Amino acid sequence: MTTPFARLELLLGPGALPRLAQARVVVAGLGAVGAAAAESLARSAVGHLTLVDFDEIRASNLNRHPFAFHSTLRQPKAETAARFLRDVNPDAEITALPLFLDAETAPRLFAERPCDVLIDAIDSLNPKTELLLAAQQAQVPFILTCLGAARKLDPTRFVAADLYDSHTCPLARLLRKRLHRRGADRGIRCIFSGEPPAAPAETVEPSADFYVRGRLRPPMGSLHCVTAAAGLLAARETLRHLLEHPCPPLV
Repeated sequence: MTTPFARLELLLGPGALPRLAQARVVVAGLGAVGAAAAESLARSAVGHLTLVDFDEIRASNLNRHPFAFHSTLRQPKAETAARFLRDVNPDAEITALPLFLDAETAPRLFAERPCDVLIDAIDSLNPKTELLLAAQQAQVPFILTCLGAARKLDPTRFVAADLYDSHTCPLARLLRKRLHRRGADRGIRCIFSGEPPAAPAETVEPSADFYVRGRLRPPMGSLHCVTAAAGLLAARETLRHLLEHPCPPLV
């Protein structure tokens, strides 16, 4: 019988699967980008995934989120993603954490869940900053942050680079300033688009769904092929690192 990852082994060679099986990846932020990255990694035989998100699936996610269906509305994003991905790879250790990441919880995350790779797909500036600083402090070997995918139309404009070499993206500019003020080092990889954000076709007033933990989260337009492309590029960068840099044995 053909094994679930036989096609992967044909492409990457027999030594790749054991290496990927012991890899530990944290995906923080299970929106459309983070969820696409997590799905790709689960289908690529990554053996240990920690999925972090405090939010739940909403009707506004249906246009782009890989685990958003009418049957999953109002369900926690992290646990819903974990349930689907365990069905893809039952042998993987997939942990769902309904956690809001900030200056207190981010360091605790890495203390309790050491990892080889962090994929930061959070879209809020303050939690994003605290998470990346905590990851550098914890000496996570490979730190990857995903930047703005909303208000973009061209999925081919995403590239991977050091965060300090990024351009065009407003979120990247703000994040670089925050990290620089806090003394962050270079070495954070990022996924960003060189496409300037499109102007909204119309103004939409925020609904109650956009107020999260007391913060106003105004809606921004998004396109499935764009968010998926960003997530898949994040997965590709992660796999490249894992295959080029053997992970230390699990303890």
